This record gives sequence, structure tokens and C-alpha cells, in this order.
Amino acid sequence: MKKRLANRFTARMGMAGAFASAMLFAVPAFAQDSRLSLADRVSRLEQQAQNQNQGGTTLVNQVQALQSQLQQMQGQIEELQHQLQEASDKNKAQYVDLDSRLGRLEGGAGAAAGTPGNAANTANPAPAASAAQPPAAADAGKGGKAAAAKGAAPANAATAQAAYDDAFKTLRGGDYAQASRGFRSFIQQYPDSPLLPNAYYWLGESYYATMNYQVALEAFQTLLSQFPQSEKAPDAMLKAGYSQIELKQVDAGKTTLKAVSTKYPGSKAASLAQERLRRLQLQSAN
Repeated sequence: MKKRLANRFTARMGMAGAFASAMLFAVPAFAQDSRLSLADRVSRLEQQAQNQNQGGTTLVNQVQALQSQLQQMQGQIEELQHQLQEASDKNKAQYVDLDSRLGRLEGGAGAAAGTPGNAANTANPAPAASAAQPPAAADAGKGGKAAAAKGAAPANAATAQAAYDDAFKTLRGGDYAQASRGFRSFIQQYPDSPLLPNAYYWLGESYYATMNYQVALEAFQTLLSQFPQSEKAPDAMLKAGYSQIELKQVDAGKTTLKAVSTKYPGSKAASLAQERLRRLQLQSAN
């Protein structure tokens, strides 16, 4: 009996020892597994951080690419707008060129028609006053003619003003060809009108608006040479410079624009001239 109990005790002690040994071997393995798990977690965190950095770089690259595409689109839009404006201006230029030719033909026909009339007037002078007319009657006749002459001046000024207003109204309405006709007719019919400088200026504007730059330049230069003290002189010189630039006379245009700033400092025309010069400088730098 005692021997049997001793054997059982020995067996239980052996089992306890085996279990203890197994635990001793398992603890290092568990610790090793824990260390490996921690390393994996750190590695994963590092990978996530790296992915985030790469994602941020990718986002920046995408934003830059979008900005570049936007700039390209803006450039294409500006180019299309410029092409559309050029097409519109060419159509207007062709129309005004045709109108200009018709105007020259009309002017030539008018001059030819005026010559016989002048000859007829010369061949048929007004009859002289009758010698039998009493002096009082003769004086009365002179007074009547003088009164008629005085009355004709205001009527002529009113007619000139109406003709000028009609041409200007047409210009504001966008019918540049008809406006150029109106101002040419005004200049021919009313060469002594105080509105003549303005008529030359708006004549130049009507041609400039339709890209007929050479004729526009001639109108502006006529104003500057004949009416240098006109209030339209600064604007005429500015537009003359613009016209020269459009005609590829860039150096002459720059000289004219600089003259605007020098001759009319502080004016709106001088400010616009300086702005155009800055743009030309930027274009040459690019």
C-alpha cells in the first residue's frame, strides 16, 4: 500500500516537472512572438507614413498638373478670342475699303460736276444795278443783301452741326463705314467749321476701328498738322502711335507714344501711351 502511494506521488511529481519544463520553453517563445508582433506593427506604421508622404507628393503633382492645364486652356481661350477679333476686324476692313473706294469715286464725280456749274456762273454774271435806280433804293438793296449774309451764317452753322451730329451718331451706332462717309462729307462741305478738328479725329477713329490703319493714320496726322492746339490733339497723337504699331512701324510708333507722354504729361492719352509702351517692352522681352 505504501509502495503504491509512493509510486503515485512520484508519477504526479514527474507530471508537474514536465509541465514546468514545458512552461519554461513556452515563455521565451511567447516573448519572441510578442517581439515579432511589435516589430511588425512598427514596420506597418513606417509603411503607412511612407505611403502618406508619397500620397502628399502625388497630390502636389496633381495640383501642379491641373494648374498647368488651366494655364494652357486660358492661353487657348485668349488665342481663340484673338482669332475671332481678327476675323471680325478683317470683315469690317473689307467693307470700309469698298466704302473708301466708292467715296473716292463719288468725290471725283462731284468735282467733275462742279466744273460746268462754275463755268456757267462765270459766263453769266449778275446784272449790274440800273443807273436809273435812286440812291435810296440802291442803299436799301445793299442793306438787304448784308442782312441776308448775316442771316446765312447762323443757318450754315446749324446745318454743319446737324451734319456732324448725324455722322457722330452713326459712329456710336457701330456703322463705321457710314460714319466715315459722313465725316468725309462734313470735312468737304464745312472746311471753316470749328468742328473740323473733331471731324478729322472721328474720321480716323472710324477707319482705325476697322483696321484701315493707313487711312486712319493720315486722318490723325492731318489733325495734328493743321490743328495742333485742338483738344483732340493728345488723343490723335496716341491713336497715330497705335496705327503705326499696327502697320508694323514699331520704332516710329514707340517714338510717337513717347512724344505723347512728353507733350501731354498727366493726360489720359499719356497714361494710355505709357501702358502700351510697357506692353511692347514685355512682348519684346518674351
